[in-house]
Amino acid sequence: MRRLLVLGWIIWLAAWGGGAQEPSARRVLWLRVEGALTPVVADYLRRGIQTAQDQEAEALILQLNTPGGEVNLTLRLVSMIRESPVPVIVYVAPRGAIAGSAGTLVTLAGHLAWMAPETAIGAASPVGGQGEDLPETLSQKVKEILKAQVRSLAERRGPEAVQLAEAAVESAKAVSAREAVKAGLVDGIAENPEDLLRQLDGRTVPVQGQPRTLRTLGAVIVPLPMNIVEEILHRLVNPNIALILLAIGVQAILIELSNPGGWVAGFIGVVCLLLAAYGIGVLPVNWLGLLLIAVAIVLFILDVKAPTHGALTAVGTATFIAGALVLFAPVARSPFPPLSPWVAGGTGLAMAGFFGFIVAKALQAQRRPSVMGVEALIGRLGEARTDLNPTGMVHVAGELWTAESEAGMIAAGTPVQVVGVEGLRLRVRKWMPSAGSPTSAPSPEHPGIVS
Repeated sequence: MRRLLVLGWIIWLAAWGGGAQEPSARRVLWLRVEGALTPVVADYLRRGIQTAQDQEAEALILQLNTPGGEVNLTLRLVSMIRESPVPVIVYVAPRGAIAGSAGTLVTLAGHLAWMAPETAIGAASPVGGQGEDLPETLSQKVKEILKAQVRSLAERRGPEAVQLAEAAVESAKAVSAREAVKAGLVDGIAENPEDLLRQLDGRTVPVQGQPRTLRTLGAVIVPLPMNIVEEILHRLVNPNIALILLAIGVQAILIELSNPGGWVAGFIGVVCLLLAAYGIGVLPVNWLGLLLIAVAIVLFILDVKAPTHGALTAVGTATFIAGALVLFAPVARSPFPPLSPWVAGGTGLAMAGFFGFIVAKALQAQRRPSVMGVEALIGRLGEARTDLNPTGMVHVAGELWTAESEAGMIAAGTPVQVVGVEGLRLRVRKWMPSAGSPTSAPSPEHPGIVS
């Protein structure tokens, strides 16, 4: 009986202890987005919302630092946030971060929005797919659509917030964190994640039309980083990386074509070209640049097939560099990183060096004496196996050949040297060691080799 009482007491204490620890089991899922908004960000956010729902998290915090992104993608992100069954809090951080252009709409879409000190938000005026200013009529249409969108997102924050949000679209107005809080555009400023959770605690937000009170004080922050595939694809949207992958892919494919039968170079080339194609497909590009790069590659190949002593390689290098600069010229006015001229020049010179090496090898092969067929026997040493008067049999390169003496009779066993080939008949002469050359005859075990 006593044992049962002790066991019951232990079970009660364990249950009470588990109940006492329940508040610490609350979770807040933490996502981090750095750089331009890309299709990968949409997949990442979708996965984060699903994970937060599966783990019954109190909230999902999206830490944001972005110069913007494409309009249609932004509207998708806004829709995902507004339809989320878990509260999504957008936190513009760390210090120095921005929620620029499309990032403004994503921030306003959050059920709540916070900013770190020394951050900024705004400058949401639309530009073209290649970073250029839109024509006046089209620009006005897009602006009106975006202004209607930000009005619907900011109206719960008051008229001053709506006015500031519209100004961000109409005139690319941007404000600091303190100015945004003063206007009601965001809900507050948080120094760090712990400060953010403290300020969020007790707030009530509408989630899918139902009020929900956040209990974030003491909640466990659960980071959800991008997985390896998302991380790679997100970083590929960079013109410098895309150009390098394109160059590596082209060279690897050409190596595979010139030495068929292997698979390593071909596999590397295909992978690099596919990754480069993904990056180029997302980036705003000028397709004339891709045409110039294709012309440069053709010039490189022509210089290999019909060597012109590097002239076509030099022209191809200049064309490749110009093509790279033209291809990614629009990126300079977009949210994506610009192409570094040093990367463009270095990649072009590396391509030139690669093809220059191939051209040098081709020229060297052209100057080398033929080593194919019976012509390769010219100059070889052998031994007469019968008298050559003037014809007979000689042993050269491990085989017996019909041979004709070039001058006079040659007795059997005499060392000979091949001086010509006529069909399958060799022309030979008696071998006489010259000054400075070995004085012994070819080795009988290895005809044609002087021992």
